[in-house]
Amino acid sequence: MTLYPQLIIDALKTVRYPGTGKNIVEMGMVEDDLRIAGLHVSFSLLFDKPTNPFLKSLVKASEAAIHAYVGKEVEVEIETRTRPLPSGKGGRSGDASSQAGGLLSQTGGGAPNIIAVSSGKGGVGKSTVAANLAVGLARLGHRVGLLDCDIFGPSAPKMFQLEGEQIYSEERDGKTLILPAEKYGVKVLSIGFFVNPDTPTLWRGGMASNALKQLIGEADWGDLDYFILDTPPGTSDIHLTLVQTLPVTGAIIVSTPQQVALADARKGLNMYTNEKVNVPILGLVENMAWFTPAELPDNRYYIFGREGVKQLAEEMGVPLLAQIPLVQSVCESGDAGTPAVLDPSTPTGNAFLQLAARVVTQTDKRNAERAATKIVETH
Repeated sequence: MTLYPQLIIDALKTVRYPGTGKNIVEMGMVEDDLRIAGLHVSFSLLFDKPTNPFLKSLVKASEAAIHAYVGKEVEVEIETRTRPLPSGKGGRSGDASSQAGGLLSQTGGGAPNIIAVSSGKGGVGKSTVAANLAVGLARLGHRVGLLDCDIFGPSAPKMFQLEGEQIYSEERDGKTLILPAEKYGVKVLSIGFFVNPDTPTLWRGGMASNALKQLIGEADWGDLDYFILDTPPGTSDIHLTLVQTLPVTGAIIVSTPQQVALADARKGLNMYTNEKVNVPILGLVENMAWFTPAELPDNRYYIFGREGVKQLAEEMGVPLLAQIPLVQSVCESGDAGTPAVLDPSTPTGNAFLQLAARVVTQTDKRNAERAATKIVETH
């Protein structure tokens, strides 16, 4: 086999940067240092940030493309380099290899309570609950971080009015760490900060998991009391990655009262309580529990069924943490990036603040009665 540069470039044109629809060649990410020696190929990939969450996945995707379109016997060597960041914004050039820092370096009393907010199906308001819970905990005086774990449908940038937010990195003790955005007293990171919101992120599970691990382990989360994980709906590779990466303190399951949602909520409960995962359930949240029109604040219309989540909680022997009514202002506040809990004088804002208080109570109870959760071992 004879290798030549255009053969390698053509293979790399099949590697697309997520959320843009463009390949890494047309984006100028393949540097002009391609070297070929027999069946050995070496080149560099250029990134804007040393903590780009897709760095590892793009390196692996480039290797796989060359093996698939050129030949499995080709030896591939890829270096990663970074463009200089704007002055005063930290970061460094050169090798952007994995750094363990931030949240994962916390031990002992500094370790946060890690709370996974989950739902069996989409559309039940899980991200709304996660965002309001995080802000509610901050309003109660706690140090809070929120990680948007939905790689394929991130919503935190909009819910925190952080769309278009520029995320920077900074060197700390010889390690380059991502600096989370901060709003309403909550530190926030989401893959949505790094991709075009109008273009789908087309990634296989392994690539998405690698990006998520970087947002966890290579970010400067600082000292937190609560670390909220807004997980994607259902059960997936992302959930497995989380419990294999972090000792999740407890899970909160969000559902609407309707039977189809409750059936999926049971699956979420079973996933966390499985003996191999063994994450305690802090409680259930019944979202859209009833509809209350603004002009008739005392009226309740049970359009999705009545107290289905409350009944499931009683059946499963776990607490019902909150019943959140369906009102127009919740949707409007989420779209505007101003979580309802910011105004606890409203019925919905007060419900979310009470939810935060109950989560604190249940977390303290769980920590007093049970040993710390262990990270799930990979086999």
